[in-house]
Amino acid sequence: MKPPNAEFEVECIRRILAGERHLFHDLIRPCERSVYFLLYSLLRNEAEAEDAAQDTAIKVYQNLRNFRGDSQFRTWVLSIARNEGLGRLRKAGSRREDSLDAEMDDSTGDYTPAILTSWREVPFEALERKELGAILRKAIEGLPEIYRNVVLLRDIEEMDVRETATALGITEGAVKVRLHRARAVLQKELAPKLGGFAPKRKGLFGWAR
Repeated sequence: MKPPNAEFEVECIRRILAGERHLFHDLIRPCERSVYFLLYSLLRNEAEAEDAAQDTAIKVYQNLRNFRGDSQFRTWVLSIARNEGLGRLRKAGSRREDSLDAEMDDSTGDYTPAILTSWREVPFEALERKELGAILRKAIEGLPEIYRNVVLLRDIEEMDVRETATALGITEGAVKVRLHRARAVLQKELAPKLGGFAPKRKGLFGWAR
């Protein structure tokens, strides 16, 4: 998913701050899906994620004057969404820390497990079938939080590494490593189930073969 035009965002923000409040929906709409995916990934509850998304939109509007343009607007919005989600988890006392050697993320560079070679061959056409789409969703939801967030933003929302890192508050190196590890886990889970499909155009999520 391509980010909205930066010039449009700047002009829209200027007009909103000048009093044209009705333009806020046009400004926030391109971010809505990304915000929901991130919040659902954190909260694991559809109703809670929707409620948190509404609160995120309110906070974005209330803090619109604070946006300085140092990052993409969507990245800034996702940072607010992430803080909203983590705040709710802390308040509920339910945040689950994933013990998966996360401290190694920044030191392992661009490590890529060899298993990815065959994972990239899983065909995109497989997702066009409803039952396989459900299998994929279940597999992604089953990933540990630190991996699930990266997969949703990088492979589903197609954000670049820098934007994903900023939104999640981690380094670009951590994004790369977590994504590689997540794909390896997904391959182990899904490849046997999708083995009957012959690759044609491109890999799952458009990953290069």
